[in-house]
Amino acid sequence: MPKIPEPKVAEPKRPASIFAALGDETRLRLVFRLSGGGPLSITKLTEGSKLTRQAITKHLRVMETAGLVSSTQQGRQSVWRLKQRGLEDAQHYLDLISKQWDDALGRLRDLVED
Repeated sequence: MPKIPEPKVAEPKRPASIFAALGDETRLRLVFRLSGGGPLSITKLTEGSKLTRQAITKHLRVMETAGLVSSTQQGRQSVWRLKQRGLEDAQHYLDLISKQWDDALGRLRDLVED
């Protein structure tokens, strides 16, 4: 019987912070808003929401720590934008997980067929 190779696992701390940030419904909505509307101020991000500016800011800070967003000052307002690299990192980790699943299913298929 052939030896089954150990799956390669990505360093867990970075993806965990990205997916923890994306795993919250409010933060995911913020990603959608920022991806569709470009850079937006806290005022614009709060529009149509029941959340306060402070609550939105808290969510954005979590996303900033995870590397998903960044802000710049424009006058008295902070303007937030998505960081493409953070989203690319999330996609990369999902691709790694998908490949691990594909490899595991392939090994299972080979075992069943033998």
